[in-house]
Amino acid sequence: MKTHNINWRNAIIAGITGTLAFDLIGLLFTGTWWDIAGIIGEKTGLGIAYGVFGHYSNGILLAVLYAGIAPSLIGPNWLRAQIFVIAETVALVWFFMFPLLGAGVAGLEAGAMLPILSMVRHLAYGVPLWFFIHKFQQQELSRKATIKAL
Repeated sequence: MKTHNINWRNAIIAGITGTLAFDLIGLLFTGTWWDIAGIIGEKTGLGIAYGVFGHYSNGILLAVLYAGIAPSLIGPNWLRAQIFVIAETVALVWFFMFPLLGAGVAGLEAGAMLPILSMVRHLAYGVPLWFFIHKFQQQELSRKATIKAL
């Protein structure tokens, strides 16, 4: 059985930067910074600080999960990250979170643009996910191999 070690530092950085990219796209489209964090804080009654912590912790958790399963996925690395993000968005956001929040399946009860916006935001999250889990890690391995060869 082939095992795979998660590069925890890269996964955590991917989760944080991916969540930042998610929030930046949200800001561009909605004009609101930390809208998701605000919803989390409001729905839990624990305020914006808890909302930000929960939102970014979720981003890190998803990146760690992806780092663990990425070697088992097929296709080019950039596509693996985007397929993971699409599957996560449909399964966890459209069919779980949106209905839980009263927005209906895919958020359609809150507006026709919500599923599109949520998918675009999550695809933006996937770019740093690909970079730090795959591209940056490959660059690190190449650099270490070069140093070791010298």
